[in-house]
Amino acid sequence: MKKNIKKKYRPLKIAQIAPLWFPVPPEKYGGTERIVSSLTEGLQKRGHNVTLFAPGDSKTKARLVSVSKKGLSERKIPWQDWWWNNFNYSRAFEKAGQFDLIHSHWTPMGMFFERLTKTPVLHTFHNLPKKEDQRWQVMENYKKDSKVVFISKSQEKNSPLAFKNSYMVYNGIETGRFKFNQKPENHFVWIGRISKEKGIENAIALAEKAKITLLLAGQLQPMNKEYFLAKVKPRLSARIKYLGELSQKQLSSFYGRALAFLYPLEWQEPFGLCVAESLACGTPVITLDRGSMKELVSDGKTGFVLKNMNQMAQAIKKIGMIKRENCRKQVEEKFDSEIMVENYEKIYQQICGN
Repeated sequence: MKKNIKKKYRPLKIAQIAPLWFPVPPEKYGGTERIVSSLTEGLQKRGHNVTLFAPGDSKTKARLVSVSKKGLSERKIPWQDWWWNNFNYSRAFEKAGQFDLIHSHWTPMGMFFERLTKTPVLHTFHNLPKKEDQRWQVMENYKKDSKVVFISKSQEKNSPLAFKNSYMVYNGIETGRFKFNQKPENHFVWIGRISKEKGIENAIALAEKAKITLLLAGQLQPMNKEYFLAKVKPRLSARIKYLGELSQKQLSSFYGRALAFLYPLEWQEPFGLCVAESLACGTPVITLDRGSMKELVSDGKTGFVLKNMNQMAQAIKKIGMIKRENCRKQVEEKFDSEIMVENYEKIYQQICGN
């Protein structure tokens, strides 16, 4: 579904600050970077003047400012090393007077700088730290000042802090990049970061119990290699295969050829781009009722949102009840990137007093 882009508001000068781990957009893993890319390009298309603070190997029609020629992941810089990201934020806020608004995509980094400028700052929670995480203690000091965006109602509900100025905007995918497939093959898929919280072990257990073919895909980060070798690799077989990390170009075929996406996650997923991507290809999602899943999947219409693994196993047998065109339609109407851009644009204009 293609929407007509109409410039409704006066053009703004906007800074988008991305984390430096991957280029914008990423070639493979990088949900936050994918969202930043769609938002940046969408705003630029609507007539705004956007400056993107991101790695030098990013691709954008906006003005690109980089403190690192490549993403930190490619440079083998550890996740725990914040120095380059600090440099990136410092460079952005040094130029704060040039912008009508600064949008930070790595909370709480931008909060440390926002009181040093009169330029409004907006922060998006792309992830939600665990309640015991020290970041909440830091953000306690900014909850009255900071303007924050949650990416689902569930995420906002699960936040340990209530911010004085908060909004909710669903993530959006570029639906046109995902090809609808009405005729899947006889297998199921799971995709995500290789970790216990994403439910990969549960997906394998379901496949073993139901005796179905399951294709696994996703990034294996260094800190999770031992987990993969101990818990996942020994259970791979001719029927349960790990394909590695997929590129953006490979995703449509991966999702679209499957009967369903099994997503028995073990954490409160704040959004789940993989769910929207699967639905865009017409592939229904069978998942557990955790985090935002009820907001993304319409139970009985675009998949099944269930209470436990036994119910998931039963749902596998009923997947033929789901009309694949309903899955695509839901994404077009609710989770398309143009809808996301428009919702952010409204917030920007509100913050800037227009």
